[in-house]
Amino acid sequence: MTSTALTTPARTAADASPLTLGERIAPQIQRRGALAVLVLVVAIASATSSTFPTWSNISSILGNNAFVWLLALGMTFVIMTGGIDLSVGSMYALGGVLGAYGSTHGTWLAILLPLAVGAAWGTVQGLLVARARMAPFIVSLVGLLGLRGLLQAVTDEGATTYLVPQHSAFRSLGAGTWTPVLIVAALFALGALLLHRTGFGATLTAMGGNENAALLLGLPVARAKVLVYLLSGTLAAAAGALGGARLGSGVTTLGVGYELTAIASVVIGGTLLTGGSGSVGGTVSGVLLLAVIHNLIDHYFSQYGSAFTDTVNGAFLAVVVLMQALLSRTQQLE
Repeated sequence: MTSTALTTPARTAADASPLTLGERIAPQIQRRGALAVLVLVVAIASATSSTFPTWSNISSILGNNAFVWLLALGMTFVIMTGGIDLSVGSMYALGGVLGAYGSTHGTWLAILLPLAVGAAWGTVQGLLVARARMAPFIVSLVGLLGLRGLLQAVTDEGATTYLVPQHSAFRSLGAGTWTPVLIVAALFALGALLLHRTGFGATLTAMGGNENAALLLGLPVARAKVLVYLLSGTLAAAAGALGGARLGSGVTTLGVGYELTAIASVVIGGTLLTGGSGSVGGTVSGVLLLAVIHNLIDHYFSQYGSAFTDTVNGAFLAVVVLMQALLSRTQQLE
């Protein structure tokens, strides 16, 4: 998949003309649109609701959703290459179960077991995409179903629930608000450095823009593909394990639809589905915007249940993808 915005011929001195207003603001809307909408929504919600800006509500938004946001971080790297990973929701659930199981044998096993399984599964998916040249959608869809099957096997089809011991140090990793927020903030900061300050990140941008051109430049395209799926699988498993630590058990029913929320957060944050353009900072804005909107839905429209939340996710994603297409056309005129 390629991004047409990155393959447009450059303007020359001969045919250059002053940029129109639309041409000037289109890139800014793509990069910072989610942040602007987030600030607007928070301002309106704070002005119209006395409960929204309270610490209890803010801590609920941050603490209860923090680990799920790691799925969006991994998805950012995958989508930057023009790929997709539909297996992260299932890996999240499996990571929680493996973390809870490992905690009964020690804190280190609770941490390392999910990470090892997530890294191994992600590597296999990456190899199938990069070396076997299979479509990322098919590979990760098989991963989604396969991981759910593995999850059922590990838990005797849901009959066995592994509990984290009450006095396990593993529980402290998911407790409260600040511990989850600080862990996630540190990983997002590392992700931003990796994507924006290293040769690996530059390779991902080049791949998403034009993979054939990246190959001609001698960039390690196949290796980069394997690494992004390895990273996505590892982060999803880590998120599930830490979520299990917060809940105190491995819950097999978690993670359903989380992959769609992660994709929506990344795309709303300005990362192009076609790859080649995006940022970790944009993803932060995207996940926070969706989290705030979901919180407002729970407050004002709780009678409609989760169906209303899913509808909002889908509507946001459709609008943002449409806007991306329009902005890309505008930038092609530059």
